Amino acid sequence: MLEVREVRTRREQKEFIEFPLNLYKDCPYFCPPLYMDERNLFGSKNIYNDCCDTVYYNAYRDGKMVGRINGIIQKAANEKNNEKRVRFGRFDSIDDQEVADALFKAVESWAVAKGMDTAHGPLGFSDLEREGLLIDGFDQVSTYEEQYNYPYYQKLIEANGYVKEVDWTESKLTVPADYDGELEKLGDFVMKRYKLHFGPARNVSDFIDKYADGLFELIDKSYDKLYGTVPFTDAMKKQMIDGFKFIVDLRYVAVILDQNDRMVCFGICFPSIVEALRSSRGRITPRMLLKFLKAKRKPRVIDLGLVGVDPEYANYGISAIFSAALMRMLREDGIEYAETNLNLEDNYDIQNLWKRFGREVHKRRRAFVKKLV
Repeated sequence: MLEVREVRTRREQKEFIEFPLNLYKDCPYFCPPLYMDERNLFGSKNIYNDCCDTVYYNAYRDGKMVGRINGIIQKAANEKNNEKRVRFGRFDSIDDQEVADALFKAVESWAVAKGMDTAHGPLGFSDLEREGLLIDGFDQVSTYEEQYNYPYYQKLIEANGYVKEVDWTESKLTVPADYDGELEKLGDFVMKRYKLHFGPARNVSDFIDKYADGLFELIDKSYDKLYGTVPFTDAMKKQMIDGFKFIVDLRYVAVILDQNDRMVCFGICFPSIVEALRSSRGRITPRMLLKFLKAKRKPRVIDLGLVGVDPEYANYGISAIFSAALMRMLREDGIEYAETNLNLEDNYDIQNLWKRFGREVHKRRRAFVKKLV
């Protein structure tokens, strides 16, 4: 017998968090999220409580958990886009259509009762969370920033009437075999022509003190029209800053300022911490911290977390400066490759940014949509 229950008790919360950890325990490509972040979804510690209505469901068959899903009414996004949408996220299931159908029915019924007319996802509370369903690249290791899923998920979702809304690509970037340094020369030329300079920082705390406000302002400007984005709240900013303190290494950060010290471009990369998290199932343990510090000190792979350019400078060749800085990182620091994370397939500015690199498009993700009423 199949039963779908709304998550209410501490035990059900624990089951919700740990279901994917168990489902993917033997999968070499899965990277768990931080366990403490998932635990903070429930109760007063969820920073999105003030702008979202949320529901969580677990599915059980004969007492054994077989799937999960959550529904999010992102009120800030709906207001921004004049929509009545529910986001589905954290969908995980065994390969069983009955289970998936029951989970989606639960979220959709909840959403319609709340006045929503459309469902889409997989999406999180904001674009700072994992988003998109992996539809190609199942033999590639996930980054910390994104979710892995089994190939059968697409079939389960589409059978519930969902169709493609947008796709993202992910790429591995390397230094081309015939690289001649021309990109760095171009970057230097653009810097001089527009009187730009890199923003200095003594350490991560100094970086945050100097550039956090400009960074958030530029993210809002450069990401405003992109799919799934929502305006930053103070709580979101604090969470992002806390994450910076944990993972950022200034060797892999570039901030570009104009002659008045106003930020016009930024790029933030993170050392890959996949192996550290996999060893602890997402929990922060002494062994995990040792692996994390080793990966941070001498990373083999770096993840491109955020890249932004002031729209006023979009046609000035500013992106060449960041590309040159990234190329320099790859050449000088012995990095095997950089991974872009999600780039919308029709965001031609970011897609064109990687043309000067050795590039392998190795993953594709999709957000689906369905009319409910």
